[in-house]
Amino acid sequence: MKDFIIPWNDTDMGTPAKTGAPVTLTIDGFEVTVPEGTSVMRAASEAGIQVPKLCATDSLEAFGSCRLCVVEIEGRRGTPSSCTTPVTEGMVVRTQSKKVQKIRRGVMELYISDHPLDCLTCAANGDCELQDMAGAVGLRDVRYAAGENHFEVRQNGEENPRYIAKDTSNPYFAYDPSKCIVCSRCVRACEEVQGTFALTIEGRGFDSRVSPGAADDDFLTSDCVSCGACVQACPTGTLQEKSVIELGTPSRSVVTTCAYCGVGCSFKAELNGDELVRMVPWKHGKANRGHSCVKGRFAWGYAHHQDRILNPMIRDSIDQPWREVSWDEALGFAAARLKGIQEKHGRRSLGVITSSRCTNEETFLVQKLARAVFLNNNTDTCARVCHSPTGYGLGQTFGTSAGTQDFDSVEHTDVVIVMGANPTDAHPVFGSRLKKRLREGAKLIVIDPRRIDLVKSSHVEAAHHLPLKPGTNVAVITAMAHVIVTEGLADEAFIRDRCDWNEYAEYAEFVADPRHSPEATEALTGVPAEALRAAARTFATGGNGAIYYGLGVTEHSQGSTTVMGIANLAMLTGNIGRPGVGVNPLRGQNNVQGSCDMGSFPHELPGYRHVKNADVREVFERAWGVEIDPEPGLRIPNMLDAAVDGTFKGLYVQGEDILQSDPDTRHVAAGLAAMECVIVHDLFLNETANYAHVFLPGSTFLEKDGTFTNAERRINMVREVMKPLNGYADWEVTQALANAMGANWTYSHPREIMAEIAATTPSFAGVTYDLITEKGSVQWPCNEAHPEGTPLMHVDEFMRGKGRFIVTEYVATDEKTGPRFPLLLTTGRILSQYNVGAQTRRTDNNVWHDEDMLEIHPHDAEQRGVKDGDWVKLASRSGETALRARITERVSPGVVYTTFHHPDTQANVVTTDYSDWATNCPEYKVTAVQVMPSNGPTDWQEHYNELAARSRRIEAAE
Repeated sequence: MKDFIIPWNDTDMGTPAKTGAPVTLTIDGFEVTVPEGTSVMRAASEAGIQVPKLCATDSLEAFGSCRLCVVEIEGRRGTPSSCTTPVTEGMVVRTQSKKVQKIRRGVMELYISDHPLDCLTCAANGDCELQDMAGAVGLRDVRYAAGENHFEVRQNGEENPRYIAKDTSNPYFAYDPSKCIVCSRCVRACEEVQGTFALTIEGRGFDSRVSPGAADDDFLTSDCVSCGACVQACPTGTLQEKSVIELGTPSRSVVTTCAYCGVGCSFKAELNGDELVRMVPWKHGKANRGHSCVKGRFAWGYAHHQDRILNPMIRDSIDQPWREVSWDEALGFAAARLKGIQEKHGRRSLGVITSSRCTNEETFLVQKLARAVFLNNNTDTCARVCHSPTGYGLGQTFGTSAGTQDFDSVEHTDVVIVMGANPTDAHPVFGSRLKKRLREGAKLIVIDPRRIDLVKSSHVEAAHHLPLKPGTNVAVITAMAHVIVTEGLADEAFIRDRCDWNEYAEYAEFVADPRHSPEATEALTGVPAEALRAAARTFATGGNGAIYYGLGVTEHSQGSTTVMGIANLAMLTGNIGRPGVGVNPLRGQNNVQGSCDMGSFPHELPGYRHVKNADVREVFERAWGVEIDPEPGLRIPNMLDAAVDGTFKGLYVQGEDILQSDPDTRHVAAGLAAMECVIVHDLFLNETANYAHVFLPGSTFLEKDGTFTNAERRINMVREVMKPLNGYADWEVTQALANAMGANWTYSHPREIMAEIAATTPSFAGVTYDLITEKGSVQWPCNEAHPEGTPLMHVDEFMRGKGRFIVTEYVATDEKTGPRFPLLLTTGRILSQYNVGAQTRRTDNNVWHDEDMLEIHPHDAEQRGVKDGDWVKLASRSGETALRARITERVSPGVVYTTFHHPDTQANVVTTDYSDWATNCPEYKVTAVQVMPSNGPTDWQEHYNELAARSRRIEAAE
């Protein structure tokens, strides 16, 4: 299939690329030079000569089982397989001799003799490598008479014992054993690419077939995580997307970027006309390298879900039903209300919330709406409630508010710390790359109160698991630093060369204090002293050390302190500035990094520059023709507080659901209810829309152009796959609202917005759509000093000059357990669902996770008389909710865990309003709770559901 967007070569080269000294050989008379270790098959492909193949593909190591790729090599006996034969200097290869042609046709005859020849009705027709290779080898007939086979249901009037029925258990793809050629590509993809080891070949010889696991397993009940790697690897119609079976083989493709997590996977959206048929991970995507997860690969059906709102709606008060109106009427209604509020309550009575799911260009316009139209700095984003401590902590220590590496860097690491993150669930494509490196011998240290999959799973086991008590991150990191400093394991040469030595000396004196020793902190953290010492020694002496962390680090009252502690640990051991090391925040949503970059915080203009700085304001004042307020604006909690107090009256929310995602649900509801105009700009009537007066329909990532910035600072193109079903991309809606309020914005395409970003933001100064298209992606900073971007940060010196060590004193959270609330609740995500679930809940991903569950340790469950699957009440000082219990040893005694994907649970009704001291990032990860048996949903949940139902009434069209 032709890629109409980017002129990259998508040819399958047969085997992976290698690096090494150049080797020159001759293939079919053509001289070709390739790196040492390259296979003959790939060398031939480099020369434009395609050797027939079935078991080989360039995403997997050579296997050599199909025997279709045989060649002749001068001076060697026989016909070796070209996929498993490495090149040598002076080698002479013939790929099309009479001998190899005859062998290939004979091999193909054997495959075809046990294959149903139903090509015209097969879903893989036109997209089948077996079909293609039969033509490539010139097969015109099959000499073998019909005999025993795997594809006929009945033979000689009796049931065929070798026939296996099609497995359609998985909601997204089907497995048809009758078409399997046992090439093992699916099994190898599951092992080498995904790292799940769910598939195997059962039986021997003629009876061999792919199995999804144990005898009673199918593709739904097995360990398969539905990443799609097996489907992508399959050369026949054996493993096939149900969407292709239903809609036909796609005929065109557009390369775009996934809108789920912060990995930023590149996909080829494959279509028939304007109908999306499937999403295929793009092999040239530098973040995912041709891999995907169940969400990005399959969970895109929400774009056409019946719940999606496609027409603007308004209502005078939130107790009324919605009324569908035209775009002009909705925008006029919204603008009139906002201007009225400004006139009555002043210019600081309005604010915006930007989206970490929308593009950089759209986010830039929303914060510009606040600053250039509302004339204040009341802009905030969900990025503050997840990773704002990353921005603050790394900004203070390194001088830039982002991770230091690219994802490829993990291939060079020797020891990895994963802290407060669960990559296999929340960032699964990166998780697969990490597992591959661990299988190659890298050591792993997991710092987490739960036994996440990486602690022990198929072919991966952590060298150290430190199951700390929630809320004690700072104490654990400081204790690790204590071991490194007091045992003389610090990299003094790096510290003297790259860091401020006087600050280090003060820091070293601080951490060396005996009160920070593992023995002194053991009672506080719950981590055995010897285990912590062993982990610290492993990290300090194990070679290249990399730290990957997530929301379990940032969503604490000391989130910023922990990030600074992590930065200290990296500098202390010299693990900054080269491949295989670094500090790497795993961003939660697809454009969390971008929404921060674009100036979504109330105190920072784009590029992390403070609004108090006159020279920075002058840049935007010249560009926008308005005066920028030098006073920082309100964060979301402050907006809600001010609304309750009566001084904040109007809010524009793009692509966020703060009622479900933000802490202390009751407080959020009270703030929203007190406002005079709440504008929700989204795909669905979400929970926040219960309190809205204007609903502006949004567009999905499939319906727009723009860019996302992933967790590695990589700016990827988002391309319009289909026209917006609501008529407008999100940036056009924001522009229309601004103009309705008197602005005169005239953007005609997002590339013009990016040009404005580049003109005003130094780290983006060199970014253009043409450059991103040429390079595939670009990592900021991209400017005159770094014209092609910056994969690795702080190589020769830190962005701030000298690295800064900062004292990290542990301060216990104000949230305490006690007799009434003896357990600690922490929260997280699950593989199949995403964030508040607005997208994934409207797909077949619900098959795996259709409700939030409370994980509780068997000891705690027994004490409370709770059995697996029972309804339990989860109560805190803030509120209570009810959900079902799952008894598991994944959590430690005294700790319970749940997800927040389903609004029926409203898990954030129990979380507190405690937050990070520096950024107000909520303390989602530490809530004192009690768990007790329950008969079902609480009164509050039932009341809330009734309110939500009333709030979503839509008047019938006249």
